[in-house]
Amino acid sequence: MSKENNPTRFDMSPDEFKQFGHKLIDWIANYMENVENYPVLSQIEPGEIKKQLPQSPPAQGESFDDIFGDIEKIILPGITHWNHPKFMAYFNSTSSGPGILGELLSAALNVNGMIWQTSPAATELEQVVLDWLRQMLNLPEKFWGIIYDTASISTLHAIAAAKTLTEEKLKDKFDLSRLSIYFSEHAHSSVEKAIRFIEIKNIRKIPVDENFKMIPQKLNEAIENDISEGLIPFCVIATVGTTSTTSIDPVKEIVKICKDKNLWLHVDAAYGGTAAIVPEMRNVLEGCESADSFVVNPHKWMFTPIDLSAFYITEPRLLKKTFSLVHEYLKTEKDSEVVNLMDYGIQLGRRFRALKLWFVIRYFGKEGIIKILREHIRISRKFAGFIEAHPDFEKMAPNPFSLVCFRAKINGITETGKINKLNEKLMKKVNKTGKAYLSHTKLNGNYVLRLAVSGIHTNEKDMLDTWELIQKTLTEIKKEMY
Repeated sequence: MSKENNPTRFDMSPDEFKQFGHKLIDWIANYMENVENYPVLSQIEPGEIKKQLPQSPPAQGESFDDIFGDIEKIILPGITHWNHPKFMAYFNSTSSGPGILGELLSAALNVNGMIWQTSPAATELEQVVLDWLRQMLNLPEKFWGIIYDTASISTLHAIAAAKTLTEEKLKDKFDLSRLSIYFSEHAHSSVEKAIRFIEIKNIRKIPVDENFKMIPQKLNEAIENDISEGLIPFCVIATVGTTSTTSIDPVKEIVKICKDKNLWLHVDAAYGGTAAIVPEMRNVLEGCESADSFVVNPHKWMFTPIDLSAFYITEPRLLKKTFSLVHEYLKTEKDSEVVNLMDYGIQLGRRFRALKLWFVIRYFGKEGIIKILREHIRISRKFAGFIEAHPDFEKMAPNPFSLVCFRAKINGITETGKINKLNEKLMKKVNKTGKAYLSHTKLNGNYVLRLAVSGIHTNEKDMLDTWELIQKTLTEIKKEMY
């Protein structure tokens, strides 16, 4: 019976849900199987989607067939397909079948895990699945985990916890205006955003070496200088897999400085941390076992639908001290026996994010995940070999994970500005084809292209096809020039 024939039912009827649900699942399965038939980068111009949509909401309900028709006609052309096997920009975040099903079930259950009582399973599964992930990363048991949406929010919580600890130590002598924080000049932009939010005034961007790694000596000098100026160093942020180049800061050396100066160390391993699941890549987290907090994003390179950020901290009480604010209506008789996750972060309402990660880990298993990550690393290193062997290209940074930074170079062109324009043109022409999607960064003033291999659907042939497209496009540009 439809909702029109049943005045007591306002939602879609079970029969309708099954009918359209089956249709949608079939569509998703077909989409995932044939996603490479779409242009990977949306080819529309700004404003095209808005022009096709009504300016006012519908007065009466519309059929699901009409809604779905607009998905295919209006929405899909405006989708840049992150699930595309040749999406090689940024750090590719791809969904997997089990992750999608986990997300679907989470939406159906629609629990709010703000306190244990509002969904015991959401709270306890989150604790278990994050401990599984901790073990997979070979991190020590002292790390307590909680899920946030993104690494940006995880980093915000890390800095807030470090600030609270500093307040505890200094008590009446605490002065927010004197706090100093330190991070690499290649750290993610979210670090600086979090610092602005918490209103830390003394920001120190530490120089990097030729491999774009933080220089420990420069860090130590910056800390010593601030101490001599009467400031209060309190937190260092190291990165395992920087956004531009995936460089790995020397965490082990940074740990020594932090311990000597009694500073909080947060490690941003949002992308690179996942690689440590692979036995021969465990060394990328060397020193991280001594950090105070740590973040890794399964939605970046672990095939979990965005968003899911796993944050670990050695002193969760600091999060609770910073963020716990319990009004009467949130109190229950079980509070002394359980963990209420609302107490450990800025948000009250919490989605059941752990469910999709649980699905992914259980479906693939640790060995299955290792196999995929290992293959991505192999493919990227093969691409790096092509770049190094080709006279018209050069690698611009080490590639410890599955990202390769490179640029084109042509004999006779030596001026940086002209080389930069050449590479910008190369990337735009490649992306305009819709056959592949690359991104860029700037390193020491050089315009550098980035090719990332981290999508679950990406295989060696996709890399070879993209490499052929890059070479072909450069040849076309050279013909235009001469």
